[in-house]
Amino acid sequence: MLQQPKADHSAQAVDTGPSVKPSAREQSPHIVIVGGGVAGLILATRLGDSLGRRGRARVSLIDRSWIHVWKPMLHTFAAGTWNIHQQQVPYLAHARAHHFDYVPGQVDSIDRTARRIRLAPLKAGNEELVARGRDLDYDVLVLAFGSRANDFGTSGVAEHCHFIDSQDQADAFNTRLRAQVVRSLAEGDNIDIAIVGGGATGVELAAELSRMVELASGYGNTDIRQRLRVTLLEAAPRILGAFPEKVSTSVESQLRELGVDVRTGVKVMAADPGGYLLEGGERVPAALKVWAAGIRASCSFHESGLELNRAGQVVVGPNFMAKGEQHIFALGDCASLVPKGAERPLPATAQVASQQALHLIRHLPVLLRKGTPVPPFNFRDFGALVAISEYNAFGTLGRFGFFKGGFIKGRFAQFSHAVLYRRHQLSLHGPFRATLLWLAERINALVQPSIRIS
Repeated sequence: MLQQPKADHSAQAVDTGPSVKPSAREQSPHIVIVGGGVAGLILATRLGDSLGRRGRARVSLIDRSWIHVWKPMLHTFAAGTWNIHQQQVPYLAHARAHHFDYVPGQVDSIDRTARRIRLAPLKAGNEELVARGRDLDYDVLVLAFGSRANDFGTSGVAEHCHFIDSQDQADAFNTRLRAQVVRSLAEGDNIDIAIVGGGATGVELAAELSRMVELASGYGNTDIRQRLRVTLLEAAPRILGAFPEKVSTSVESQLRELGVDVRTGVKVMAADPGGYLLEGGERVPAALKVWAAGIRASCSFHESGLELNRAGQVVVGPNFMAKGEQHIFALGDCASLVPKGAERPLPATAQVASQQALHLIRHLPVLLRKGTPVPPFNFRDFGALVAISEYNAFGTLGRFGFFKGGFIKGRFAQFSHAVLYRRHQLSLHGPFRATLLWLAERINALVQPSIRIS
């Protein structure tokens, strides 16, 4: 499955147009998707069902992880308030059900002339070699490898801070968090946590930690919620800078009611085992430190010849095609797309990634069949939401139809936020299976602990 017969590129001419034709040794074009996040997995699933199933194309999905989780839920896994095992989508089983190949690995380099990618050697957690470096030919390459937090080279961050960009990182933080909770129950110590980054991840994690400790109090004889010390540090004048100011001020007020110390306009200069050092010399003590600030592409292909921005994102045109390329697309968090007439690229959100994937799903088959270029993408802003755990939610509606971008909060906002994940499940599994998964979650919630305690 991992190694297909190579195409003969010895007589390959320079590309003169957008048409995609399989080589003589291939019966159908090979679509290679790098990254199984929101955009990548939706793309592989739908193209596998429409093209792979009928033999019109061979679809391969490459990811270094074995399972997919919805990235906007990672903060709940880190806090231990959501069952991570129930939300996982195993790539291997999903690929079999939807007629595409899952290739475990990480791209090391791209040979644009030969249309070939090189996969780095794959190692297990104990550094045991699982698979050697491999080559994979492609006719169409789609880069959707996502993003991660950007530490901007701040001293000590990589060594002393947790990141919440993957399931493994969320698990690692949760292990440390549970140890701190047990220590608090046994010895009465405070639980000091400091989060850098007042975007959606940092804000939602702070609220989820409050919820987790509140629930954990029910498993002991002491209300340890009073011992939780969460500090949220943001360099900008306000948290949630990408949201309207009304959302920002409402969320900050809610966090303060939960006991979160929200500090804006502060710059972190360094991190060490005991906490953060701020500009001006002040220290913020914390046993657990999380870095959730900034954004950059999770992989880097500086030697590939692709044009990248300062955050390592691939610069693409309005149809997601990498600048100067005819066979490489990039979408989701790893792509930088500035809409016509706009000053900034589209934000790195699940909403943008899913819409881009659906656009490419509609038009890539036509490109393969007729050579018709993918038309420009038009993003429809359906609004933005941020959930303060189960306490509250705030956001705005999109400006379309009868909706004029109004401010929403409370139960309706919470329901709208929950619908986002259900729509993602629907995209991956279809109505019947998505409904069964929801029912399974509700049943498990009745019989399992409300937080992860082991």
